[in-house]
Amino acid sequence: MSIVKINAVTVPPDKQARFEERFRGRAGAVEKTPGFEWFELLRPLEGTDQYLVYTRWTTDADYQAWQQSQNFDRAHDGGGDTLAPAAADSHHLWSYEVLESAGPHADQPQRA
Repeated sequence: MSIVKINAVTVPPDKQARFEERFRGRAGAVEKTPGFEWFELLRPLEGTDQYLVYTRWTTDADYQAWQQSQNFDRAHDGGGDTLAPAAADSHHLWSYEVLESAGPHADQPQRA
């Protein structure tokens, strides 16, 4: 089964728009990385100022290779002066192994 990496990033309310803009402008290099399966940026709705950056990988070794790559460094270089880092210093990386996974059944109608 897959490996999930969740990066919890604290972003003060006054910097959230800039943080989201940095992700909208990302190069998308992770999508071309061997072993990459999925990416999601989750915005907090209430009770926290932590965004979650969710990625899923075939193996932990695939994630480690991405993390040590030049593409990773470029993706996390701060975006230059106009899109300087917006996150606070509080980052937490959580790792999980996927034990079960499911999606919608083909015989069930999709909600609009």
